[in-house]
Amino acid sequence: MTAETRGAHHARTAYARLVLETMPEESRLGLTLGFIRTFGIPEIARVLYGTGRMTSEPRARAKATGVAMFTLIGQGLNSPEGRGTVEALRRIHDRPDITPELMHYVLACFTVCPLRFIDTHGQRAVTDAEREAAYGFHLGLSDALGLPEPPGGGHPDGARLDGVRLDGVEEWMRGYEADRFAPTEEARALWRSASRGLLAARLPAPLAALAPTVAASLLDAPLGKALQVRRPPAPVRALVIHALRSRARARVAGGGG
Repeated sequence: MTAETRGAHHARTAYARLVLETMPEESRLGLTLGFIRTFGIPEIARVLYGTGRMTSEPRARAKATGVAMFTLIGQGLNSPEGRGTVEALRRIHDRPDITPELMHYVLACFTVCPLRFIDTHGQRAVTDAEREAAYGFHLGLSDALGLPEPPGGGHPDGARLDGVRLDGVEEWMRGYEADRFAPTEEARALWRSASRGLLAARLPAPLAALAPTVAASLLDAPLGKALQVRRPPAPVRALVIHALRSRARARVAGGGG
C-alpha cells in the first residue's frame, strides 16, 4: 500500500467512523434533512414527486437513499459493494431532467447537511480532519458518478485535497439556493409526506409524536419559505434543540460515541 493509498484509506476511515460509529443517529437525521433540503429546488421536487414513491412510501424511498450512502461511506467507493451501488445510482439518475448541476447539489446536501447537524446538535463539533475526509468522499463520489468538476472546489491544480475544500461547497450551496429555492405544490406535498412519516422514524421517541412541528423547527428560514412551512414559536424551537442536545449528552454519559 502506497503512502497516497494509506492517506486515502485513513481519510475514508475517519469519515466512516464519524458517520457510522461516533454519531450515527445525528448522521442519519442530518442526511434526512439534507434529502428534504433538495425539495426546495423546483426541478428536484418535480422529479421526486413524479416518481410517486416519496408520497406513497416515504420511509422506503429515504431508506434506499440512506442505505446507498452508508454503504459507500462504510465499504468505500472502490469496494465491490461500492462499485455496485455507484452503478445503481448512475442508472437511476440517468434521465434528461436530472442535470449534472442538480446532481452536484444533491451530493452537496448529502455531504454538508449531516455535518451541519452534528455541529449543532451532536456531542461535539466535527473536527477538521473529519471535514477533510468528508470532502474527499464528496470528490470521490462525484468522480465515480462521472460528473464534471464539482462547483465550489474540485481538484485545483490536480490536487485532490488541496485548495478550496468543503467551505467552498457550502458557499456554492448558499448561492445556488438563493437563486433557485422557490415554493411549489410538489415541494409542499413532499414536505407533508416527509414530516409526518419519514422524520418520525428518525427522531427520539418523545419527539416522534410531534414530528411535523419538530421537523419545522429544524428548517432554516430560506428552506422553510421554499417549503411554505410556518416556523414554530421560539420556545418550541428551543425545546427541540434542548431535547436533541440532551440525547447527545446522555449517550456520552452512557459511554456511547
